[in-house]
Amino acid sequence: MATRHAPLRAHATPGSVPPDSLTPALIERLATSVVAAPDAARVTTDAPYTGAPLADLPVSTPGDVEDAFARARIAQKAWAATPLSRRKSILLRFHDLVLSRQDEALDLMQAENGKTRRDAFLEVVDIAITSRYYARNAAKYLKPKRRRGAVPVLTHTTELRHPKGVVTVISPWNYPLSMAAGDAVAALMAGNAVVQKPDTQTALTALWSLDLMREAGLPAGVWQMVVGRGSSLGGALMDNADYVMFTGSTVSGRKIASDAGRRLVGASLELGGKNAMIVLDDADIEKAADGAVAACFPSAGQLCVSIERLYVAESIRERFVDAFVARTKRLRIGAAYDYSIDVGSLTTPAQLGTVTAHVDDAVAKGATVLAGGKARPDLGPLFYEPTILTDVTPDMTLCEQETFGPVVSIYSYRGVDEAIARANSTPYGLNASVWSGDGARGRAVAARVHAGTVNVNEAFAAAWGSIDAPMGGMGDSGLGRRHGADGILKYTEAQTVAHQRIQGFTPPAGVSPGTWAGLLTGALKVLKAAGVR
Repeated sequence: MATRHAPLRAHATPGSVPPDSLTPALIERLATSVVAAPDAARVTTDAPYTGAPLADLPVSTPGDVEDAFARARIAQKAWAATPLSRRKSILLRFHDLVLSRQDEALDLMQAENGKTRRDAFLEVVDIAITSRYYARNAAKYLKPKRRRGAVPVLTHTTELRHPKGVVTVISPWNYPLSMAAGDAVAALMAGNAVVQKPDTQTALTALWSLDLMREAGLPAGVWQMVVGRGSSLGGALMDNADYVMFTGSTVSGRKIASDAGRRLVGASLELGGKNAMIVLDDADIEKAADGAVAACFPSAGQLCVSIERLYVAESIRERFVDAFVARTKRLRIGAAYDYSIDVGSLTTPAQLGTVTAHVDDAVAKGATVLAGGKARPDLGPLFYEPTILTDVTPDMTLCEQETFGPVVSIYSYRGVDEAIARANSTPYGLNASVWSGDGARGRAVAARVHAGTVNVNEAFAAAWGSIDAPMGGMGDSGLGRRHGADGILKYTEAQTVAHQRIQGFTPPAGVSPGTWAGLLTGALKVLKAAGVR
């Protein structure tokens, strides 16, 4: 029979009132950066902690999107001609502004998203790292590169990189600073202009990053934002884009990929996930239990790379579960604009509905609740306890579908091959985690997991924070990569310029085609024998 355990620790919510920094003047100033007509329709967003109205924003129309692209195309030409050293200095100033004004960003993210301050702070760190990385490394990636010519010495071949033009960025509500500014930074550094549609719920945070980038020196028109529903603005955003960067659901990603294919423009898509964590039989149980908490419940589980499936070696299952459940029950849930809380609120009523439906369906079909398992309206309208389930079976909705909330299911396995097969049993492949007392063994298992990033003895931050390495999904989790060389080169067009200095592949005067073919054949054999690649 399914059981429910005692409620998790709650935290009183006097701190749920937005701080003084979120003044009506600040909100109105940020709202004026939305590309919309003076008499535009308005939309009101609500604060997840309390359900109270938070921001009143103008709504853009498809015509506003067209206007934004028209201005962006003009601005992009001058921006592309701006020396890389100038672009670099702007990004480094943006880096400094984000760090020095982080309290504003933290307050905005908490107010709009409902996450804890410690989760919001990781977004500040992420944007600082991303800005510094591309400011300092873009020249290396974008500079002209000599390539081996068709004929050694005689062919001078160069690879050039040109910006795509105007990039559409569609960013989600769950990580409103990381996903908004992070994707724009690389596109801008490559010489593109950006027209962005952040999710309406967290548009203020995105607009704040735009405000700081302009303060850092970004010219007007190079980065613009529109606000509205995808069903209204999506057509204009796709029809004008030279490239599309999208983070969101797999369903929407498929539609964007289809539209991009129709127009023959590129797209990078980070989509859904049903991420797995494998705890091997030689893992340090206490460390793995700590890691599971960090893997499953950041931002109330509303993180694309968080863990929703836990596979534990049968020989250590009982000890691991006891340690994991005990830690989960000690988590402090609530609302506070300080660092005292471990788990915050869900962001939208729709997300609360999904989490509740998934857990209730599982319990009704026989799942056992080891921790959590219910909403906490006493704390606020969208709070849900960190939840651990076992006895989950394939007929339960959450067994294979992404929940995107503070819910994880625990399964046991007998052999490593079984663990890997079960971890790879979904069409998704975004992130995974492997825990082992033997680093080499952990890495060997990680290499067999079907996921774009796999962390050994860490949840997700190790791979995400390794910004020099690519990050992205396999299968239904998307295509394209953030970070590293891939993260900026995807926003460029590669061009090959080949200068043939002396005689190409046509026979010289007086040499018959047959004789010339024989000479070239001999030359190819000599090159192979000489080890020329």
